[in-house]
Parts: sequence; structure tokens; C-alpha cells
Amino acid sequence: MIARRTFIKGASLAAIAATTSGASIGESLAQQVPNSSGTDPAKVKAPPGACDCHHHIYDVARFPQPAGARGAIPNARVEEFRLLQKRIGTTRSIIVQPGAYLTDNHVTLDAIAQLAGNSRGVAVVHPTVTEAELKVLNDGGIRGIRFSLGGPNVPATAFDMIEPLAKRVHAFGWHLQINMEAHQIVDNEALWDRVPTPLVFDHMGHIRQPAGVEDPAYKLIRRLIDKGRTWVKLSVTYDSSKDGPPGYADVNKVGQAYVKAAPERMLWGSNWPHPNETAKPNDAMLFDLIAQWAPDEATRNRILVDNPATLYGFPKAG
Repeated sequence: MIARRTFIKGASLAAIAATTSGASIGESLAQQVPNSSGTDPAKVKAPPGACDCHHHIYDVARFPQPAGARGAIPNARVEEFRLLQKRIGTTRSIIVQPGAYLTDNHVTLDAIAQLAGNSRGVAVVHPTVTEAELKVLNDGGIRGIRFSLGGPNVPATAFDMIEPLAKRVHAFGWHLQINMEAHQIVDNEALWDRVPTPLVFDHMGHIRQPAGVEDPAYKLIRRLIDKGRTWVKLSVTYDSSKDGPPGYADVNKVGQAYVKAAPERMLWGSNWPHPNETAKPNDAMLFDLIAQWAPDEATRNRILVDNPATLYGFPKAG
């Protein structure tokens, strides 16, 4: 298990009001956000059309959890997510179906609709899903399906579902989003070469420290990227860092290596509301790490704007 760390507490409401006074629309603002520590705005200025490519929405008052599901996060509705957007400056987003809803994707579809053209989604489905149901998901903005197989409690998906579902969703132009431990990625190398869909590896492929770029999973993901249909989410640095905040120096080396090798295949995501963290991280601090991975503005714009537009089908930002 990964050690949990205590993060910096928020500033006073009076300080927030003083900092946000007179700020322009789209500018990062000091903002208290549920499920996020600190109140400081991001130091890195998000470009127009910047996309948070990995977050979740929970809304149990309007969308009760399916029978047997657990792990819902409070105060993680669209309303609260918009506060995060104000704080870090993003305007587009990819809503990833949370495990707390299993394969009931209604909460995700509703959130996509609420964000009115500025959001797409990644669903979780079972092989029993019908073609009509897949079409409803597609029409509602779903652009991929996720397999979260890195922990002991994964009732919604299983390894033997991956290849059959990949063949079915390929017709919609969707991708597979893979969330599993680094050793599992390596153990299933032949599978990644067989599936017809693009691949998206969550959270940098969960590359562990101190192996870093010497981890066999990093080398495998790099090979798959070079084949031209694999993407990596630069997200959840706290998940695999031994150094921890505020610098995350060990994981930063992995992020830098990915970006240097294939900036055209990188995406950034917050993972808000950080469902597996009891001590919530500082989202502004996490966003600012992109400046260490991609020091130049053009590369950051590519990761935050152009790459999401290509993968998820957003209009090109003007």
C-alpha cells in the first residue's frame, strides 16, 4: 500500500476573496474546492481549451449507487468540479466512470450533458451491453471504456472482458483505458498487441519507484507508443512517488521522459476528487508539475489542448 501524506491546509475565506477580486473569466483563481487541499491558484497559466483528461463525478442524491456498490465520494458533483476548473484554469474535461457506480453510466452521461459540449466520457461496461446501449453511450459523449484491474475490489471488469469488448467498441472509434499495476501491464503484453483499438494507460502506467524509466512497463508502453496508437495520462503522481509532495522528484523523471519521447501522445489529468486518497492533494500543485515535465509553452499546449482534441473529438481551440 502507498503511504498517505498530509497536505497543506487551505487559506482563509478572506484571503480567497482578496485574491479573486477583479480576476478575468478563464483565469485561475484562489478557490476552496471540496476534495482538494489548499486554495492557491495554479501558477502555470492554462491555455484556452485546456482539458483535464481524468476526473470523476459522483452525485448519489440524484443517481443512487447500484446494489452492492460502495465508495461514493461526497461533494464531487459537477457544481464542485466547476470550482476546480476555476482554480486551475481548465475548460474541457474527460469524465471517467467511477468504480462506485459499477456499470451504471447514467451519472457520467448526465455530467457530460451538464458541461454542455466541453466534456467527453469514458464508460465502464459489461460484455452483456447491447449495441443499442453502446449507441446511447456514444451519442451521449462516451469515447472509450475503462478496465480498472489494479486492486482487489474490481467487481465491474475482468481481464477476459478486454479483448471481446475491444472488438465491439472499435466500430465506434473508441479506445481502451487501462488502469492496472505496472507488472500487470507487462504480463499482458501480447494482449496489447492484439486489440484493435487505441490504448490509453492511466496514471503514467503506475510506474513504480525506484525503478522509474528502467521499469519493464515503461519500456513496453514506450514501444506501444511508437506503434502509433497508444496514449499516456500524466496523472496521479502521488500514486507511485516515494519522494512525495511538494516536488515529486522521482515521478517527475518519468513524466519528463514520456514527454521528451512522445509529446504528441501525452494527456494530463487531475484525478479529482482523488477517490483513493484520505488526505487530498493540492490540485494547483499537481497542475503546476506539468511545467517540469514540459518546460516550454508549446509542448504544454499540445498536451493540454491539441492531444485531447485529437483523441476525444473536441473542436480545435481557436
